[in-house]
Amino acid sequence: MSKIQITRRDVLASALAAPLLLRPAAAQRESPDALDAEAVKDFVIAGHGNLDKVKEMLKATPGLLNATWDWGGGDFESALGGAGHMGRHDIADFLIGEGARADIFVHAMKGDLEVVKAMLAKYPNLKDAKGPHGISLIRHAEKGGEASKAVLNYIEGI
Repeated sequence: MSKIQITRRDVLASALAAPLLLRPAAAQRESPDALDAEAVKDFVIAGHGNLDKVKEMLKATPGLLNATWDWGGGDFESALGGAGHMGRHDIADFLIGEGARADIFVHAMKGDLEVVKAMLAKYPNLKDAKGPHGISLIRHAEKGGEASKAVLNYIEGI
């Protein structure tokens, strides 16, 4: 009968490998299927002006919340982004309330002055950044109407 020898190196190697072998089941699952491209496009289009359709589509497919459509050339847009440059406070409020990721363009449209000020203080070049379709920050503030008047005045003054 041969004798099995376990070295210190064997023990250390086993200890280092153990976490990889004992990963939680969730980490071992496959990624979910990609969203249907046409559904993403329809959801983004709805975000520009159809709150009822946004609600209906999101209820049926929650993964659409932060989905983006590439209109070409890297012009990515989400439903929230569409609401942002169309001045649709109702759609933006609903999507943000559901957990959508808001950016400086949406905050400008919504009139969130303190958020816009903080972002521009940290990253001044955002003043000249372009949102979906190349639409400027100042244009997003204009689309917000009366609610974003203070943001518009602030951006114009810097």
